[in-house]
Amino acid sequence: MKQVSKILLPLSSARNVEAAFILGANFARRFSAHLAVLHVRSDGRDIAPLAGEGLTGGMVEELMATAEKEGNKRTREIHDAFESFAARTPDIEAVPPRIPFPQGKPSMSFNVLHGAENEVVPWHARLSDFTLVPHPDSGDEVSSSEALHAVLFDSGRPAVIAPREPMPHMVKRVCIAWNGTAEAASALRGVLAWASTAERVRVLHCEDYQRRGPDAREVVDYLSMHNIMADRHEFQPIDRDMGRGLLGACQDFGADMLAMGAYSHSRLRQLILGGVTRHVLEHSTLPVLMSR
Repeated sequence: MKQVSKILLPLSSARNVEAAFILGANFARRFSAHLAVLHVRSDGRDIAPLAGEGLTGGMVEELMATAEKEGNKRTREIHDAFESFAARTPDIEAVPPRIPFPQGKPSMSFNVLHGAENEVVPWHARLSDFTLVPHPDSGDEVSSSEALHAVLFDSGRPAVIAPREPMPHMVKRVCIAWNGTAEAASALRGVLAWASTAERVRVLHCEDYQRRGPDAREVVDYLSMHNIMADRHEFQPIDRDMGRGLLGACQDFGADMLAMGAYSHSRLRQLILGGVTRHVLEHSTLPVLMSR
């Protein structure tokens, strides 16, 4: 049964888009799916209320003009990057964003919408099978990635974070991080599309990572009911760091993809104290499917 038909790829800048485009194209090929590339432009009129905050009308107009100019430049850069990639990827048909997408073969489109990114992106993500997010460049940006956190907290759908460097090959080995939580269960459901056609699947668990809920043995049994043969492996923290231990286990397995629940602890706690989600976001070199 086909499990992926539409992939959303929101782009706020041209940083790291090549790795995201390549991964999105491979996913589109794998599932004969549509890759919907979306750029959300903020509305310069949102600056107008600043006139009541001590700024003169002239100052507000200047800010709006500057924002419009920067927005135009950013949109051109993203559109040019899309056009360049489409020209280099003739096997995936580029189509307009508002017509029925071709069925049974990979396709892609580019669309520009106006509004607040943290509203528009999750709205579209809710009617996509998953959202592919380019990897931010630094830890600070990871912590404040507008599109990523909007999808995780407000779409009800999983997000796949692309690595910083392009991964040209298909996903062959899948790791599933399991700790018994509802977030982990959501990620497990989201990764079935890849696990069902992977060469090998491994469930990673750790006694110190486990919460109240089903254990890894039960996950392996659940996967077998979907005709997915998986093994399980207990990893250990590295220097008391659970995230390092998890990524180390993925590397030892030769994983091409990791699926995990996101922010089992509160996002604020993770931002202040760190946590498995934040460590994986900042240090992973493979695609990561996250879900809440």
